[in-house]
Parts: sequence; structure tokens; C-alpha cells
Amino acid sequence: MAAMAPGPPLFPQLVPQAPLEHPELLAPAVFGALKRWFAAVPDAAEAVAVAAIDPAFSDTAALTEHLGLAPEASANCVVVAGRRAGVDKAAGVAVRATTRADVNNTVRRLLDVRKASFMSVDGVVAATGMEYGGITPIGLPGEWRVLIDRQVVDAGPVIVGAGVRQAKLILPGSILATLPGAEVIDGLAFSVS
Repeated sequence: MAAMAPGPPLFPQLVPQAPLEHPELLAPAVFGALKRWFAAVPDAAEAVAVAAIDPAFSDTAALTEHLGLAPEASANCVVVAGRRAGVDKAAGVAVRATTRADVNNTVRRLLDVRKASFMSVDGVVAATGMEYGGITPIGLPGEWRVLIDRQVVDAGPVIVGAGVRQAKLILPGSILATLPGAEVIDGLAFSVS
């Protein structure tokens, strides 16, 4: 894998490695999705790295504090679900860690459901095969929508889940726009500061 960028590492506290060379640092669904994505978008293969972390710090706030990262260095993926006319709908929603997904308005309208809410932890883990604390927009079930807030795309380098608690992916936010099925949405999240 080519370096993400010349010069010093983006996050010196993390050791970036080629993700496809380290399947033990990825949930199986994430590994498979990365293989397909990299085959379709070769630039993604050059831009995405995986880094091992202490699983005790997989939560964004804990990792940020432990490594002394800026809060805006991370993007979170939450899973939102709803139902309309007996049809269940779900979406992975990627937002900057300094923002919150607008579940009650924007996400609800995009899913075209009467009420949208966060999917239960057990439901997310069972449906994705990912570990809680490592949920990522990469490798979600194919029938789910993948909604990415424009702020993530415009963020520069970000840290996202790898599907497991012992690793994180490092990538330019803009590369997520090339993820198959991804929808970049303006106003998907609002600031919490």
C-alpha cells in the first residue's frame, strides 16, 4: 500500500497498515466490502489504512482522550431504523464526532418512515456482524442505505470504526463519497458544541 500522504503521519499515535494485509483487524463484512471497494475504486486502496488500538478505548470519546486527538478527528456511524407500511428500513449514518445525526427530521425523511430511532445494540451487532464500538459505514448489509454527512466528506482525514473494537480505519473523509451505495447528504447532522 502506498503511503496516504508524504511527510509525517496524520495521527502519529496510530500505526497505519494496509487493511487487506491485516484481516484480523477487520470484521469479516468490512474486509469483504474493502476488497470490493478497492477493486472498483483503486484510489480508495491507496487512501485507506487500518491501525490497531487497545479495545478498551474503542469508544470515540475514550480514544480521543487516551490518544490526545482532536474531537473532530473521528467520524461515528450510527444505525437508524424505522418502519412504514409494515416494511422495515435501516441506514448507517456517518457523522463527525462533534455532531449528532438529525434522526427525527432529516434521517426520518430520507428513510420515508413515520418514526426513526437508533437500532438496538443487539440488533446492530446481529445484523452487521460488527462489534459495538467498531460500527462503520463500510460493510453494512446491502439493503441498508449508507448516509454520509457532507461535513464528514469535507473533513480531511478521519478515524472510523473497523468493525471490531481492536482497530480503527484512517481515511480521507472525501473517499467515503466513493463507497458503493454511499449518499452524501447536506444537513444530515447538527453541531453539539
